[in-house]
Amino acid sequence: MLRKWGFFILGCALILAGSMLAHAIQTSGGVTLRDARFVGDGGKVQSGLIYQPASATPAHPAPAVLVSHGYINTREMQSPFAIELARRGFVVLAMDMIGHGYSEGAVTLGPGQNLGGPAALSYLQSLPYVDKANIGLEGHSMGGIPIATAAAAQPDGYKAIVFEGSTPAFLGATTPASLKNLAVVFGQYDEFAPLMWGVPKGSLVATSPKLAKAFGIAGPVEVGKIYGAIGDGSARVLENPPVTHPWEHFSRAGVGGAVDWFQKTLVGEASPLAPNDQIWLWKEIGTAAAFAGFICLLIGTFEVLLLTPVFASLNVPAQPVADIRGGKWWLAALLTAAVPALTFYPLMKVGVFFFPMQLFPQSVQNQLIVWALVNALISLLLGLVLRGGKPSFTTNWPKSIGIAAATMAVGYLSLVIVDAAFKTDYRFWVLGLKPLDARHAVMAIPYFVLWTVYFLIALRALCASLAVKGEGFMFQAGAWKLAMSLGFLVLLIVEYATMFQTGFLFTPTEPLNTIVAIQFVPLLAVVGAIAAITYRRTNSYVPGALICALLLSWYVTAGTATHWYPGFKLPTPSSAGGSPSRAK
Repeated sequence: MLRKWGFFILGCALILAGSMLAHAIQTSGGVTLRDARFVGDGGKVQSGLIYQPASATPAHPAPAVLVSHGYINTREMQSPFAIELARRGFVVLAMDMIGHGYSEGAVTLGPGQNLGGPAALSYLQSLPYVDKANIGLEGHSMGGIPIATAAAAQPDGYKAIVFEGSTPAFLGATTPASLKNLAVVFGQYDEFAPLMWGVPKGSLVATSPKLAKAFGIAGPVEVGKIYGAIGDGSARVLENPPVTHPWEHFSRAGVGGAVDWFQKTLVGEASPLAPNDQIWLWKEIGTAAAFAGFICLLIGTFEVLLLTPVFASLNVPAQPVADIRGGKWWLAALLTAAVPALTFYPLMKVGVFFFPMQLFPQSVQNQLIVWALVNALISLLLGLVLRGGKPSFTTNWPKSIGIAAATMAVGYLSLVIVDAAFKTDYRFWVLGLKPLDARHAVMAIPYFVLWTVYFLIALRALCASLAVKGEGFMFQAGAWKLAMSLGFLVLLIVEYATMFQTGFLFTPTEPLNTIVAIQFVPLLAVVGAIAAITYRRTNSYVPGALICALLLSWYVTAGTATHWYPGFKLPTPSSAGGSPSRAK
């Protein structure tokens, strides 16, 4: 019983325990968390999460902060700021930028584009328990665009602003000539220093002429020194913690810098606390445990479904070709790990020319699809060159489709329940899985077809070349997880070892794709684990490929940005490489 139901039970336990922990942290001190929808420019429905402290009531309005995530992220990415501000007595609206998360529309940059910031500020001001005279704005990375345009739309509608790993007038965003009570939190190892502040590396941001101009001084800015006066809105401060761009919203220093500034510049928080008094990481630990539980639940559901009469015929012991791990096995493992990582940057560049269109409206996912399909072709060619014994698979397509769909349905249902009961999802840092709304569910279908092509080829090659007779499950799953993810792990180690030594990435022209690659390590390890268990139980690569295709099309579609819109015009080849998708 336990052997057959073990993964299922473990998955449920981890999901429940992790989600309860995350919920307890994000509602600490009596904070209420709820979903918000409001209408923005052009009738577009925008989305956000509202964190309301118990102390914030219509009778006693509280100070409030509008927070915005960066490019190809969603509102949940700002939860560390929201949790810490809310437990101190600030109302927080964590918005989804236009074209991200549950906000409608598409990412279009240029004159008049505000990514939903002015509408979000107006909505925050409309809440009866918000003190309209004490509102702050915070944005990470491209989240600087909505907060800057909100400030420009209402110069007297806010009291303080924090650019976290961001900059005023980013990508041409409309920004007031003078920002009220400005704080800049910029990491010493921020990958986007040249783009944001015109300096070669983040540790030199204090010398930026652009920063000096924003501060209204002639020379280098002194880190930690408050310039001007809070009372008249002229205060300025720079924090330069030793963190990278994605750590700015996932570190005590990055979160503490913003919290400290709002406690100094806004009045009326009910429970002031020291900036370093932070609990948000426990929420991330909870949702990470739930994510691990979700993967266990998928594996456990697959195992349990094989016990049912409907899918029992899929039970066929694996029939590996290799008797031992010889030279050909090690070569195949090396190529499996290395080729996807080595081709990642070049193919992401090529993928820029898979322009957004109605069926495939997400630019970054289009780039990933190009990378995946070319790697599938490489895998086919390598299979011809490294031809060994002919593998024998037992494939029942109708039942493989059925068990994959049923497995993912159970996994998806678990997230729907978690979202409804605890207002949490499955995530840790840059890794995040959230429910699909109807618009994204339809959007995911064409992408699922292309991801299926990739995984059918990739997992067939994995099963044919890396399966060994007589090996145990734990060893096989571990070897396959390493083979799938090790290349990206090495890539990231090289990139960030160089960054921490020199202040520059090993490939300094690839900041966005390097950050995107962080997710590949856990995701490809999951693919390896799913491939191993499904192959061992069915002697087929098809169920695992379909499960992985469903998972990846869901994961990427829900979490990245939408770029196509009615009337979208293809960029010229000269402008494609410099499109907004190159900036985070």
